[in-house]
Amino acid sequence: MHVVVVGGGILGLATARLISHEHTGADITLLEKESQLALHQTRTNSGVVHAGIYYEPGSLKARLCRRGATLMRAYCAEHTLPYEECGKLVVALDRTELPRLAHLEERGHANGVPGLRRVDATQLREVEPHAAGIAALHSPETAITDFRAVALQLARELTDRGGTVRTGVEVTRVRSTRTAATVELADGIDLQADRVVVCAGLHADRLACRSGEDAAPRIVPFRGDYWALRPEHRSLVSGLIYPVPDPTLPFLGVHLTKRIDGSVLIGPNAVLALAREGYGRSTIRTRDLAETLAWSGTWRLMRRHWRAGVDETKRSLSKRAFLCEARRYVPELRPGDAVRAGAGVRAQAVDRDGTLVDDFRIGGDARVVWIRNAPSPAATSSLAIAEELVGRLALQT
Repeated sequence: MHVVVVGGGILGLATARLISHEHTGADITLLEKESQLALHQTRTNSGVVHAGIYYEPGSLKARLCRRGATLMRAYCAEHTLPYEECGKLVVALDRTELPRLAHLEERGHANGVPGLRRVDATQLREVEPHAAGIAALHSPETAITDFRAVALQLARELTDRGGTVRTGVEVTRVRSTRTAATVELADGIDLQADRVVVCAGLHADRLACRSGEDAAPRIVPFRGDYWALRPEHRSLVSGLIYPVPDPTLPFLGVHLTKRIDGSVLIGPNAVLALAREGYGRSTIRTRDLAETLAWSGTWRLMRRHWRAGVDETKRSLSKRAFLCEARRYVPELRPGDAVRAGAGVRAQAVDRDGTLVDDFRIGGDARVVWIRNAPSPAATSSLAIAEELVGRLALQT
């Protein structure tokens, strides 16, 4: 049986590796359009292994995040990959945020988040001495890792077990019948396959549409900018300091994140990216922008959240405004304490009505499986998402 996996990020690699372990007779080919593996969302995300506090109980995110975090911890230990349980505080700054904090606490307990506890202002500062706030949720097992290092280890396992990894290969279309599937490549060559799994990230909707799948949801890319604390100021943050999310806003907001290399990131904000792989503020790709603006859901989303969009843009253009948001949580922070860091682009699926697709969205049939929406905590959940994707394929026939 020939199985083709499209996408060389952590989701595609986790899926291909799992198939190689569970179906030793399968001939597995992984295709990646870039010259190297895991260069986009896998490389540019925050590196946080989420514990599952935020997600609606019973959702795919809730279930796969908890399962994925357990698997990720074990996988990193097995392969001596970097992994640190630095812990997370979700901080309420004033009394108006306490009902939302209580709601999060209920969700976290419903999702089985280990060790989750409510702390008061004194206990909060025992965990994060420089943090402000009147109360917080403390998740001691929330961790950090290097997801690209994990992805490259998955690739080594795959090739060691006889799988093939091909980089610099762009897929343009997937066609399927009752008996087989055809993967069309940009160079005009067709690959025949018995099963196909598509984990195309920022280009998931394009490939799905060209392959005859539903146009919705479409990927609307959002760029997230980061600043980083200078080395001499990293002691201001011990682990992860997050805001209480506002359900009326589309994204989480600025937070402070310790990285596995010891650096501390501040961010991200969230502004409409002008290119699917637009990591620079001046990076514009006309085709990408035209597709974003042609989607009716984009305009409905912007009308609904235009005030938040203006605030996010201000923070993108002004270091002072950006860091002012972070200072609400760490008051000692000063503009000179941070330098500009990199940026990431989030592949956010948006429905026709302008709704951000919140949960993971998986479709297809027993021959071709698609993942159409995989935002955070997709990296945390990657090994569990792989189980879900493989479980939907009829690999035994």
